[in-house]
Amino acid sequence: MNKAINSSSDDESASRQEERAETQRAPCTNDSTSIKVWDLPIRVFHWGLVITLCVSAYTGLTGGFTGMDIHMQSGVVALALVAFRIGWGVLGSHYARFAQFVRGPRAVLQSIRAPIDVPGHSPLGALSIIALLVSLLLQIGTGLFANDDIFTEGPLAHWVTYETSRQLTAIHETNIWILGGLIALHLSAISYYELRRGKRLILAMLTGRQPAETGSPEADDTMGTRLFGIALFGVASAGVYWLTTL
Repeated sequence: MNKAINSSSDDESASRQEERAETQRAPCTNDSTSIKVWDLPIRVFHWGLVITLCVSAYTGLTGGFTGMDIHMQSGVVALALVAFRIGWGVLGSHYARFAQFVRGPRAVLQSIRAPIDVPGHSPLGALSIIALLVSLLLQIGTGLFANDDIFTEGPLAHWVTYETSRQLTAIHETNIWILGGLIALHLSAISYYELRRGKRLILAMLTGRQPAETGSPEADDTMGTRLFGIALFGVASAGVYWLTTL
């Protein structure tokens, strides 16, 4: 009799554990709704950066006079995009701001131990975003001073000595592998959330919408926000143009 009771108790305990695990794996459905998380400026930035990095990677690997000219131009565009993202991380809508998703070590560890679905970037995902932005800035910044000892040099190479330019070129050629690894890690995380947790991150970056608990704040994606985004990108582009034509 006692064995039967213990067996039943063990079965119920195992069933409760499976239910809790399934609840953690599944996206939020109870008391949830679809809200605007990514405003149009952040979505345009994201896909614009994807296209720009693809162009930069292809032209950097294939080389050639025309290819390297396009490579440098795409690098300048990427710099304007990154500068815009940094500004938008301070002045943009709710989920785009660094203050909303950048957290301390305790929150990051908690998100690793017990991952939950939240709108926007998780504390762990924030580390990926920051690492990508830093690596991008390093890649673009060193490219401005780089030269290939043949016929191509960055727009600011004349501001440093030849030895310094070669050192920055070496960093540029090394960091590309670090950047590539971070991009691969980013894509792997997206695949995991898409395939294993059912969180449609790619669709969210197209539509701007994600499921969230009822009452969660929405991103301000009004016409005024979009016009402000255009103005901010214009300022970033003007600053980059001024910098690269010194």
